[in-house]
Amino acid sequence: MPIALIDCNNFYVSCERVFQPRLEGRPVVVLSNNDGCVVARSQEVRDLGVKMAAPWFQIRELAERHGIIAFSSNYTLYADMSNRVMSLLADFSPQQEIYSIDECFLDLSGFKHLDYTAYGQRIRTMIKQHVGLPVCVGISASKTLAKLANHVAKKRPGYAGVCDFNALDAAALDALLSTIAVGEVWGVGPRISARLIDMGITTVLDLKRAPPKMIRTQFSVVLERTVAELNGEACLTLEEIAPPKQQIMASRSFGEYVYTLEELAQAVVTYTTRAAEKLRRQASLAGAIQVHIRTNPFKPDAPQHQRGLIVPLPTPSDDTRQLVRAALFGLRRLYRPGFAYQKAGVVLSELIPIEQRPRTLFDDTVAQARSQSLMRVMDGVNRIMGEHTLHLLGEGLEKRWKMRRGHKTPNYTTRFDEIAVARAD
Repeated sequence: MPIALIDCNNFYVSCERVFQPRLEGRPVVVLSNNDGCVVARSQEVRDLGVKMAAPWFQIRELAERHGIIAFSSNYTLYADMSNRVMSLLADFSPQQEIYSIDECFLDLSGFKHLDYTAYGQRIRTMIKQHVGLPVCVGISASKTLAKLANHVAKKRPGYAGVCDFNALDAAALDALLSTIAVGEVWGVGPRISARLIDMGITTVLDLKRAPPKMIRTQFSVVLERTVAELNGEACLTLEEIAPPKQQIMASRSFGEYVYTLEELAQAVVTYTTRAAEKLRRQASLAGAIQVHIRTNPFKPDAPQHQRGLIVPLPTPSDDTRQLVRAALFGLRRLYRPGFAYQKAGVVLSELIPIEQRPRTLFDDTVAQARSQSLMRVMDGVNRIMGEHTLHLLGEGLEKRWKMRRGHKTPNYTTRFDEIAVARAD
């Protein structure tokens, strides 16, 4: 079964470059929440030796010396650009699995009459023309091999952004795999990689030729399946619909320290609202909500307070108001005055599909219908008019605790008042 993996190159950075062409060829980084760490790097920044997750304050001098341009994470923009890419890719195969915000698998089983490399180039051209993002395409007989083919397409210019392992004979493919470090295999993290290297398994080809039973004994059945995938046996099928999450979390560090219960409550209400929106999108109900707050653990000399509490709900719900009431109930029991709080968050758990809502003799069906109607209206308005157009007053107005995003670009594609404007010089 031929499988293609399409991966957007330097996705966050590329999204920023679409609307600011002057950034092409220049060193660019995108920073995490509160402009803390590097979460995306252009190739020019990689060449300077900047590592992923490097704290921004540690590389600021290097940035000034080499003209590195920093942006705050613009998740609204990135999500919208991702949706545009994925909707275009859906036209290239009836079977699609969206793996992450910038990666997608396509089943090409029904396209055996086509030249896969040429088809991959069509995909690249389409995405570049319609969205402006560069992508690479890897094609092979299994997901694991397709990921490796994509790695080759991205790292080796001779492939021009598309690598089809199926076009290589067995000897040529093995020769290529012998040049790739074992740590590049999908699912082989640093710890497993170190153990494999100690056993003399240093390349992808070494792992491909390793005895499966030995791998299962020494590691796990998961890695045994990886070996089978490297040998062209498709053990991982495409998931056309992502399975519902078993937990939904919303959590952020604050832009400045929070001392009062009132400001902590505003943050918790905001995070609960976000989690509830995600809950409804996957048509689930939550049976419990966990609230957690903490001070800065990296300042051991300061007074520390880190606590969490699970609050069960009387009945599973997706109503933001009910979830907020439970979250604030828990927060009031966690809060202690006199501490500088740095972070808060909520976790929705005990999730069930909405059609499995438990029924009792005391159900108020009228109230449930009103709740569903209200949430539907809120979600609809926010989807059309922009997030937080309708929200609970408990989220507050000033929100001084909001995360720092001093280098954030406009939401070019989702807000009319921030739409990109082209000017002739």
